[in-house]
Amino acid sequence: MLFTSENFNRNYAKAALLSLPLLAAGCSFSDSSRSFSDSSGSISDSVGSISESSGSSQSKKYENEVSDYTQAYVKSSHAEADYASFVKGVGDIAAKRGVVNWEEDNKTYIAIGKGLKKAGVEGTAYETYKKNFAESDREHMKDIQKGYDSEK
Repeated sequence: MLFTSENFNRNYAKAALLSLPLLAAGCSFSDSSRSFSDSSGSISDSVGSISESSGSSQSKKYENEVSDYTQAYVKSSHAEADYASFVKGVGDIAAKRGVVNWEEDNKTYIAIGKGLKKAGVEGTAYETYKKNFAESDREHMKDIQKGYDSEK
């Protein structure tokens, strides 16, 4: 079909005639555009949910790595453990996972507690590690205990 001005005028007239019932029924293009913007709000909400779940996935990876690192560190270290190297290792994991201010993040200490439990540390050795890894901070020690107790 050739595109001519006659075809254009005929198609334009059809479109105008088809839109008359919509206008008569009280519909307007602004309603449809508002509906579109309402649905785009839903889309951005969904995208926000996806990025949150992605963030929680990253958080879980961070916790697992800190827990595994703690377990390996404890199993390979001796009684006079070098806590500075442990802290550096946790800091490296945090940097890799994009965790900022990990020293104040309770997930770090919960993960450390899980690692201590997986390493089979108990009794006085556990209390010593807990105190040293938490730098005697009561809240951090509670979080380590929470992680330790949550690990099966």
